[in-house]
Amino acid sequence: MSTDETTPATPSDGPDTIVLVHGLWVTPRSWEHWVPHYEARGFRVLTPAYPGFEIEVEALRADPSVIADCSITDTIEHLSAVVRSVERPPIIMGHSFGGALTQMLLARGLGAAGVAIDSAPTEGVRRNPVSQVRSLFPALNNPAKRHQAVGFTPEQFHYAFTNTLDEAASQAAYDRYAIAAPGRWVWDYGLIANFKPGHQETWVDYANDDRAPLLFLAGGEDHIMPPSVNESNARKYRKSSAITEYRLLDGRSHWTCAEPGWEAVADQALEWALAHACVPHQRAG
Repeated sequence: MSTDETTPATPSDGPDTIVLVHGLWVTPRSWEHWVPHYEARGFRVLTPAYPGFEIEVEALRADPSVIADCSITDTIEHLSAVVRSVERPPIIMGHSFGGALTQMLLARGLGAAGVAIDSAPTEGVRRNPVSQVRSLFPALNNPAKRHQAVGFTPEQFHYAFTNTLDEAASQAAYDRYAIAAPGRWVWDYGLIANFKPGHQETWVDYANDDRAPLLFLAGGEDHIMPPSVNESNARKYRKSSAITEYRLLDGRSHWTCAEPGWEAVADQALEWALAHACVPHQRAG
């Protein structure tokens, strides 16, 4: 059940800010419905872009080369600075690769609670279902794409992101939100990261007891980051005493933050975060 948006619900002594972290193949515009939804509850909402992703979708479509060299290291440093700038440790929510970045931010002792929605996996999650490989194949079918910004066709976007929508609704979502993404993120830190020696940029300490609570929300019909990937990622934290929960959203695709019924997803994420919010010792001290 959705919470009444007319009544501000910002706790007087808890988080008063929500940081929304977008994923690959989209920009902060993908959160355009969630921002007023949470602001109506009395929260300040921040939607930081990855470095280079600050410009509009249409401009990035016209010249995607400006984000081809974007790195995870620069991105996590930028996001960390945004989170640290908030007076009260905020709630951090991330979708898709933003979910992996959310995990990395919490691993740094940041935030009061985290929600990873249809999350890309952090290092060590060796679950690659067929639908995920098929979804990512357009970025992996040529080694030269590692050095390019790689986009989806409308048909590929429909399979990977919006498979629960009809063709017209999927096309509308593609036209409004879809951009290219740095191929190196898929090549170096996606499926291939687990076969490279040493820790990669997406490594986190799964046994860390002193981090904020973390919720995984997985779409039951998600092709690109299927439930088994999210569940496997959540299980990696089983040796940590910090709160980690996993919930399955039946019938929902990777586009769960914008497809019909997104309000219930937003409310579930916020209600869980508020119920479990706490400040890790690194930030409290």
